[in-house]
Amino acid sequence: VQLQASGGGLVQTGGSLRLSCAASEGTISRYFVGWFRQVPGKEREFVSGISWRRNMTYHKDSVKGRFTISRDDAENTVYLQMDSLKPEDTAVYYCAANSDVTYRAMHRASQYNYWGQGTLVTVSS
Repeated sequence: VQLQASGGGLVQTGGSLRLSCAASEGTISRYFVGWFRQVPGKEREFVSGISWRRNMTYHKDSVKGRFTISRDDAENTVYLQMDSLKPEDTAVYYCAANSDVTYRAMHRASQYNYWGQGTLVTVSS
């Protein structure tokens, strides 16, 4: 499967953005999909994930209540709706997928075989 992330941009504090992770050459509904983010000098960190079984969703504590991950199988796309954005959310966001990701390991970038290119999110104060 190939992934393409999009939807980043510049937004003020408190604003919203919706990121998209569109899949091609594969069916995204068969994969666990995670969103990660990275700032210069730091490791890539897990933000949110959605399982292909029962569409269970998971979020990093600092984004709970603000970010929502969802899947549209008809569009072969996973979305990350980001509301109440803060300057500390500024990062390059990546989507990633793998067919076999466990709950315990979903935060590890090494668990994902397929990655989209990054999309930059900048939140101004």
